[in-house]
Amino acid sequence: MDLRPNEQEINFLSKSYNFFLDIYDEMVEESFWQKDPYYRFNRVKDAVLVYSEILEYELVGWFLESLKKFRPPMEAELSKEFLLFIRNLLIHFPFFKSWNEVKVNKSLINWSTPGKSIDKFLSRFAGHKEVKYRMWSNKNKVMTYVSIKFPYSYTETDEIELKNFAPEKEGILFIMSLMYHVLVSQVESIKNTNEK
Repeated sequence: MDLRPNEQEINFLSKSYNFFLDIYDEMVEESFWQKDPYYRFNRVKDAVLVYSEILEYELVGWFLESLKKFRPPMEAELSKEFLLFIRNLLIHFPFFKSWNEVKVNKSLINWSTPGKSIDKFLSRFAGHKEVKYRMWSNKNKVMTYVSIKFPYSYTETDEIELKNFAPEKEGILFIMSLMYHVLVSQVESIKNTNEK
């Protein structure tokens, strides 16, 4: 019988989850938002990077597929494609120092090879209506409202700014909440399996 997660997966997932959850716990503290923008930006980058690696775990993929059927519209796309879009922006354009600085255009995105992941994401979602969410923080007893606004168009002359998708604090709390929800689903799944 092929049990999941196997020993290698447990090793990787344990390290990854611990790393992510340390960042998550830090970000839900109000003091995090008093820190230097460059520090905050790098913590987001770290969280998104480890999350994108966890997406390689097959069972997470199954969960994301189920989101398309059972959760509000766009939650699955935001939990995977949008987060990978942000990851790719941060990795492929490492010269930005804060959320509010990230600004690209089609020419910069395709400087090396057209049609890669960032280009595909923007081509697919440009003009998409905004997606509104609300998130409850049990820890702080606060409801956060966020709207993810996609660019109206994606042409050679359009400037694409990360802060236009969502302001820094709301945007970061939103993507952290999405990632947390996906990751916790796996913990609950394992816990439920073990209790049977």
